[in-house]
Amino acid sequence: MSSAAPTAPDAVPDQAVLAVDRPSRRLRPARLLTAVHRRRADVTVVLLFLALAGWLTHGLWPDPAARVLALNPEDQALYEWFLAVDSRALLGDFDLLTGRLNAPDGVNLMTNTTVIALGVLLAPVTLSFGAPVTFALLAMANLAGTSIAWYLLFTRVLHARRVAAALGAALCGFGPGMVSQTNSHLHMTAQWLVPVIVWLVVRMLWAADPAGTADGPDRRRVVSSAVGLAAAVTAQVFVGEEVLFLCAVTLLVMAVTYAVVDRNLARRALPGFAGGMMLAAGLALVVLAWPLWFQFAGPQGVSDGMFSPHYFSADLRSWWTVSPLSIAGGDGAARLTTGPAEYNTFLGLPLLLVAAACALWLGRRPLVVACVVGTLVTGALSLGPQVVVDGERTAVPGPYALLSGLPVVDGALPMRFALAVLPLIATLLVLAVDRALRGPGLARRLVPAAVGVALLPLLPTPLPTAERPPLPEFVTGGHWRQCVEPGGVLVPVPLATPKQPWPMRWATAADAAFGMPEGFFIGPYGRGGTAAMGTYAQPTSALLAEVGRRGGQPVIGDEQRRQAAEDAEFWGASCVALADGTPHADSLRGTLEQLYGPATRIADAWTWLV
Repeated sequence: MSSAAPTAPDAVPDQAVLAVDRPSRRLRPARLLTAVHRRRADVTVVLLFLALAGWLTHGLWPDPAARVLALNPEDQALYEWFLAVDSRALLGDFDLLTGRLNAPDGVNLMTNTTVIALGVLLAPVTLSFGAPVTFALLAMANLAGTSIAWYLLFTRVLHARRVAAALGAALCGFGPGMVSQTNSHLHMTAQWLVPVIVWLVVRMLWAADPAGTADGPDRRRVVSSAVGLAAAVTAQVFVGEEVLFLCAVTLLVMAVTYAVVDRNLARRALPGFAGGMMLAAGLALVVLAWPLWFQFAGPQGVSDGMFSPHYFSADLRSWWTVSPLSIAGGDGAARLTTGPAEYNTFLGLPLLLVAAACALWLGRRPLVVACVVGTLVTGALSLGPQVVVDGERTAVPGPYALLSGLPVVDGALPMRFALAVLPLIATLLVLAVDRALRGPGLARRLVPAAVGVALLPLLPTPLPTAERPPLPEFVTGGHWRQCVEPGGVLVPVPLATPKQPWPMRWATAADAAFGMPEGFFIGPYGRGGTAAMGTYAQPTSALLAEVGRRGGQPVIGDEQRRQAAEDAEFWGASCVALADGTPHADSLRGTLEQLYGPATRIADAWTWLV
């Protein structure tokens, strides 16, 4: 016992220890308050980021299960199903091939952007409150978390003033591309590990530089940085591989540029740094070898990308146009991209001019040059294989043409390279504002004001939301168990498709306790086993989809009944269900009764045991 306070001779030892501990415990809240007061500026920035993220996503919060992001509801239904499937890890289901969709073949969770790490981490939330709540929480947390992580990097690694760091971090987390991707692309907005990866790379470089200490390279810090980098990279693979890919490409470009500009540092640190990077890569591969094999060569895996780089190319004009999701943007700008979830460029002319002026004012510092080159390279790659200007495809080839067709690379969308520009320009702004605030004269007021004015038009507006139809009591009340056992296959009518994934909400509401045929996912159903969205529709599925679109009563004969029985057997289905309120429900019911016989009423659905 280290305390010098006297203890009564007849005191019991346990009581004496408790007597000493009580004041310490009473002091802990005081210590916490003292720490918060000491860091009140940082706490204020964090709270502002959280408030801004909550404001942008507030349309979901009145009732997440009944609200949807109006600009991309299909992907929201998909990601909610992903989160429901991920949460099953808490129930002991760790298989990367799930049969809860696309029965009987299943879905490869590594091939799809299933945000496994986030889904498993928040599984208690999903199982307690439902996947829509988890989705809304992540939509908000990814924006705030990314901003906070960059703020910590700018203040702790660049040692920037808090005002400068806050401005840069706000652009990183709430820039046009990030806000746009929040429209249901959780794997793209979960970027809070990127600053950690950058910090570990920088830490390794410092430790590998023999000029940093009197004793030469700090091998212990090189090793610890490598271990930490391997862990961060591994985690990011299970959060979002495309973000990791963009981060790796950007860091590679910056590292090469930095080495060219500061050759002395490159000569000093290269041996230790290269050794640390190889150690990090080796450790990560030990963990990731099997999941990556499963993704590209495992069951239902694909090794190619399914999105055309020509279609998903950034329009050159979009770079100096303001996003429709910003306060100064207009709806007319939407024609310059593929959809509201891909406003990845749209930085506006004022910010581009101010960023360029800041880069010139900062001079030829290695970090500045690396950021400028990184911005130019990733920005150019975003233009795709052919440059598009104001909606017109030109004959001018883009730098991406040099990468098109390469393994892994063709799985990335060119226009998403623009997301890497946000932290690069943000770093330039942070360096410029920090330098201005540390010096006297006109620049001390002019530079922060110019940066603030350039960022103001990009202030995002709340994401549009809308109500969505309530789920049938058949699902929410658990009545589905009367016709299919947990783990069995339920066939909703019509079946889910990539364009109409709404029946997947049934499985989501049931925590993916039952499987479904077909659906919205990426699988090897393209020509020659290449990647495709969704799968082939079985004849009965196609028949029911047509009735669901147009109504009417098709002629059903013995051939259709035989095919319906074969399809049900192929799916491994136990039950077919048609909920009240389904478009052309009467026509669908009549068709199903001709195919499978009389229906059984369960809650607000008609069911057929097959």
